Amino acid sequence: MPPIAKPTLVPIDGRQSETALAVARGTARLLHAHGFSVVSELPLPSGRRADLVALDSAGTIWIVEIKSSVADFRADQKWRDYRAHCDRLFFATSQEVPCEIFPPDTGLIVADHFGAEFHCEAPEHRLAAATRKSMMLLFARAAALRLQSLIDPAGTYEGLD
Repeated sequence: MPPIAKPTLVPIDGRQSETALAVARGTARLLHAHGFSVVSELPLPSGRRADLVALDSAGTIWIVEIKSSVADFRADQKWRDYRAHCDRLFFATSQEVPCEIFPPDTGLIVADHFGAEFHCEAPEHRLAAATRKSMMLLFARAAALRLQSLIDPAGTYEGLD
């Protein structure tokens, strides 16, 4: 049996700009450094799709909405729905976007391709236990299905989107 090639990159789906991809990478590195695991583009029970969902060992859930420009922020107000699915809600953006445009009741991360910094912390609003369990199961299933799809790219995996 021939050896199975190990994939080196997670495929990019083409929806994100280069700036958004760079912000996502730097933000994920920051979250990992603070003890979080990260899943990108996670479909939520509300029908929305979160850019980054982070989970730590205590079960704390953060959502990070990436905005690559002022126009991107102004055109998309669905982020308000994300509060129902996380303990803290952050925006992440590049240095080129003015921080003043972001709501004061959310956290802000400024990032580039190599890393990120917290510009301001997000207020905490703890999830109900049932919502937390639902989000943790979504997170775990998405991560497991994505890993399996890398191991077996020819397989079919429902719920992977």
